[in-house]
Amino acid sequence: MVAEIITTISPTTNKPILTRHGLPPEEILRLGTTAQKAYKSYNQSHPTLESRQKVVTKALGILSERQDALAAELTEQMGRPISYTVKEITTALKRAEYMNRIAPEVLGRDTPGDPEKGFNRYIHKEPVGVVLVIFAWNYPYLILVNSLIPALLAGNAVILKPSPQTPTIVEHILDIFTTAGLPGHVIQYLHCGSPTDLRPLILSPDVNHICFTGSVAAGIAIQQIAASRVSCSVGLELGGKDPAYVRPDVDPAWVAEEIVDGAIFNSGQSCCAIERVYVHENIYEDFVAEVKKVLSNYRLGDPMDKSTHVGPVVSVRAKEAILKQVSDALAAGAKDETPQNKTFASPPTEGNFVAPVLLTGVSHAMSVMKDETFGPVIPVQKVSGDEEAVRLMNDSQFGLTASIWTKDVKRGEELTRQVEAGTVFVNRADFPSPDLAWTGWKDSGKGVTLSRFGFDQFVKLKSVHLKDYPK
Repeated sequence: MVAEIITTISPTTNKPILTRHGLPPEEILRLGTTAQKAYKSYNQSHPTLESRQKVVTKALGILSERQDALAAELTEQMGRPISYTVKEITTALKRAEYMNRIAPEVLGRDTPGDPEKGFNRYIHKEPVGVVLVIFAWNYPYLILVNSLIPALLAGNAVILKPSPQTPTIVEHILDIFTTAGLPGHVIQYLHCGSPTDLRPLILSPDVNHICFTGSVAAGIAIQQIAASRVSCSVGLELGGKDPAYVRPDVDPAWVAEEIVDGAIFNSGQSCCAIERVYVHENIYEDFVAEVKKVLSNYRLGDPMDKSTHVGPVVSVRAKEAILKQVSDALAAGAKDETPQNKTFASPPTEGNFVAPVLLTGVSHAMSVMKDETFGPVIPVQKVSGDEEAVRLMNDSQFGLTASIWTKDVKRGEELTRQVEAGTVFVNRADFPSPDLAWTGWKDSGKGVTLSRFGFDQFVKLKSVHLKDYPK
């Protein structure tokens, strides 16, 4: 069988920049067999958490040393402006260091608090075995460490499948951890075009858990393939249509800066980007005016230029989908209130550049308020108060994050209990904190990464009940 050729197209030029080769089904299966052997040898050579932590610590040091070069490569492959890509790696490092630090407490023996004379009972945590990590291109280092670090600390072997858009991530990670002393084949990787190409591996008894980050459609497909196996669990981190609600007591200039950043950063290509904004009618006009001021100072252009705020979106297909959502909204009565901006009016002629768009007069009859955009679009809807805002925020198939903007933090906290989302912010957005559970509600996914609960999917529990022998 001829190996699949996987080509990475630059979002900036729409020209090929890399090719990689896929594997035939029999070689894909062989990865699982090899991973099972590596998992067992890993737990023999590194039987203690302390020894695994040393490897992780050394690997993170090497990653830190290489971050500038890796960041430039990331900009080339997925188009985020160069002034921002280093921050992804530094944030990934902080996230990984946190997980490494809390591992002894989380992975240690769990002893019940009600001792009984003559008995000893405890819960032991063992690695699940082999973890298949399928991850997206938009924040590849951040997404990867969410699964890779706790999986390795728990004692698992890992098979990595990157997006074709950012294929070199796994190659660097393997080299870094090998240099740090991780035994051979504990990390393996493969390239392929579609996650469903991994069907042989998903159905193999050699794979014990799957972590998938990507679209809802692909996540459902992965789950359906794995459904015939009881011994393989699946964690899904999927899409979002994350709402923001601006209450009337805030400074419109301050909140406009925050909302635009939360919506436009990474060209809006974030599962937790702000994708719909509800603004109290008493502050609506002022807020829209301030958003215009903020957008007028943004620069769209070459992501290798350090003055650029907004680079290209990932593909021609993505660009077309975003522009169609905008045009459909305008046809249905929305108004384009994007301010004059020379860089928006004349983007580079090559590449997938989409200028930020500010839409008003939107409603939930429009796709732009219901379906994931994954692009630099800010649709703003007027609301009468808290009750209407919460109702509209919850009127979605998604439930990843949401944000409430108010001076009255106590009232903001009260509203968080009414909002249907895995993470709810007050006066902040688009910030997965490493000590909080990252989890989706509704179609935004299932399972947890980050925090102490982010280790749970990488261990299986064994209850041990010991009774003293009668004398």
